[in-house]
Amino acid sequence: MKTISIVVPVFNEEDNIEHFYESVRSVMEPLAYEFELIYVDDGSKDRSREILRGLEKRDERVQSIFLARNSGHQLALTCGLDHADGDAVITMDGDMQHPPELIPVLLEKWEQGYEVVQTIRKTTEGVSAMKKLTSYYYYKVLNKLSNVHIQEGGSDFRLMDRVVVRAFRRYREHARFIRGMIGAMGFRQVQIEFVAPKRFAGVSKFSPRKMLNFAIDGVLAYSNLPLRLGLYIGTVCGILSLLMIIHVFISKYILNDAVAGWATLTACVLFFGGMQMIVLGILGEYLGRVFEEVKHRPLYLIARGKPKDEEREDFR
Repeated sequence: MKTISIVVPVFNEEDNIEHFYESVRSVMEPLAYEFELIYVDDGSKDRSREILRGLEKRDERVQSIFLARNSGHQLALTCGLDHADGDAVITMDGDMQHPPELIPVLLEKWEQGYEVVQTIRKTTEGVSAMKKLTSYYYYKVLNKLSNVHIQEGGSDFRLMDRVVVRAFRRYREHARFIRGMIGAMGFRQVQIEFVAPKRFAGVSKFSPRKMLNFAIDGVLAYSNLPLRLGLYIGTVCGILSLLMIIHVFISKYILNDAVAGWATLTACVLFFGGMQMIVLGILGEYLGRVFEEVKHRPLYLIARGKPKDEEREDFR
């Protein structure tokens, strides 16, 4: 019988864990699959770990990994994928916005031969108009910048065949944008649309700062256009400088109307200084990522691994 691994990152989700477990169990048990439910606790400060320990005692199919500190949603997902042993792996959030009722649909598509079954969020119940608008235009801009198409509305609710998971484990960059990585990997993919319901309990742990960092990771991970943009801006500034020099020469030697103008001088200094800072900032972002990668630090640290796992080195 085939085994399905379900990977769920959690961070301070004490009010959602039990309900999510019951929902997944009620969906999976009637199906002709074995399954394991892998929770990855991303440094929770509430009762999440206590609840997870209790679930492990009640159901051996529940396996929990406790990270040593909060590493972020994308690295928690990566940790779960590194430890998943199923023939297929489903990643989803544990706040019920990724409805477990869709799991049989994902499995049906997988059985038809698709190696990646990606869900596409059409909308989210109760989400603000501003968030919808920024998300829509973010993906529009990202796809204009990138040479890899990233599906608008794509989420981290997806099924991946074992072959895809093994291939994914070879990607070890720290600044992760998993939905872009999966899209760029290829394999046989299919999309399924869904409407995300409201959270069952609690509030989103994705702060505006985290969302901004996630958005920047997506742009810088899949586009070198910002670097080229710096070159384009520098070229335009150089042309403008030449034109201004010509203007100065004409005013001085032909029109004989050269007047020392502090306003013009100040404007030029500020303009070109600002352009230099923009270009240096873009270069700094890329160099900072190179700096992080060359240190070869581990992507995450585990305080306690899956109880049934032995020491594994194949993905470190």
